[in-house]
Amino acid sequence: MDLRIFTEPQQGATYDTLLTVAKATEDLGFDAFFRSDHYLTMGSGDGLPGPTDAWITLAGLARETKRIRLGTLMTAGTFRLPGVLAIQVAQVDQMSGGRIELGLGAGWFEEEHTAYGIPFPKEKLARLEEQLEIITGLWATETGQTYDFHGTYYDLTNSPALPKPAQAKVPVLIGGHGAVRTPRIAARYADEFNMPFASLEDSERQFGRVRAAAQEAGREPGDLVYSNALVACVGKDDQEIARRAAAIGREVDELKANGLAGSPAEVVDKIGRYAEIGSRRIYLQILDLSDLDHLDLISSQVQSQLS
Repeated sequence: MDLRIFTEPQQGATYDTLLTVAKATEDLGFDAFFRSDHYLTMGSGDGLPGPTDAWITLAGLARETKRIRLGTLMTAGTFRLPGVLAIQVAQVDQMSGGRIELGLGAGWFEEEHTAYGIPFPKEKLARLEEQLEIITGLWATETGQTYDFHGTYYDLTNSPALPKPAQAKVPVLIGGHGAVRTPRIAARYADEFNMPFASLEDSERQFGRVRAAAQEAGREPGDLVYSNALVACVGKDDQEIARRAAAIGREVDELKANGLAGSPAEVVDKIGRYAEIGSRRIYLQILDLSDLDHLDLISSQVQSQLS
C-alpha cells in the first residue's frame, strides 16, 4: 500500500508552506505529494493569503525535490485549454525528471469560476472526454509528426504535439462517484482510478463498476491502479487525536467514520480494510499543513507497518 500526502492549499497556504510539506513528504519516505487545483477556499475560512496555482506550484516543487512523485487531485478541466495543459504538464514532467502524474476532472466548484471570471460550461463531462483524448493524443504523437483533432468543443490542426514529457507515459488519474460515465471514461483513459472520500462499501461498488467498464472496453481491469483519498487525523492518544480534529474543525467520531482517524493501530486496521477491496494507494488529505509532527507520526507508526 502506497501512502501519498494530499494537500488543499486553497484553504490557505503559501508556496513556502507547500515546499516545507513536500520536503517533509520526501524526507519521511512517503510516495508522493499531491495537491488540489482550486482557486477559492471552501467553508468558513478566509483562505489567506490566497490561492496558489497547482501547476506553478508543481513546477517549483519539481526543481526542489528529488524522489517523490508529484501531481494533482484533480486538475479542473474548466481551468485550462487541453493543448495548453498538455504543454504545461509535459514541461513540469521534464523539470522533475519524469515524476509527474496528471489527475484530471471535469470541474465542479461553480463559485470559484464566478469569483475569477472562469467560464463554467454545462456540458463538462463531454468536454473532459475530448480533453483527455487531446492531451493523451498529443503526448502519443511521434516526434516529427503532427496531431489533428476535430471535436464538438475543441479543434486542433497541424499541431507539432510538442513538448514531450520525460516519461514515456505520464500516468493519468480519473476519479469520482458517477455510476456510468465516470467508469467508462476511466476505462478508456485512466492509469489509476481514485475514489475520493468514500466508504468501504461505496469504494468497492465503484471499483467494481470501473473493472466492468474496463473489461467491456477490452482492457484488463487489473491494469488500473485503484486508490482512495481520505482525510487523516492520527494521534498517539485520545488527547492528541482530539487536538488535531479541533485544529481542522472536525469531530473525532465523524472523522473515524468517514476518514482515517484514531490511533496508529486503528488507522492501520482501516487501511487494511481498504486494501482488502482492492485499493493499492491512499492519498492522505492533510488539512493542517503546519503540523509536521503529524506526518512524522504517520510515517513512523502507520507507514512503517504497511511496507
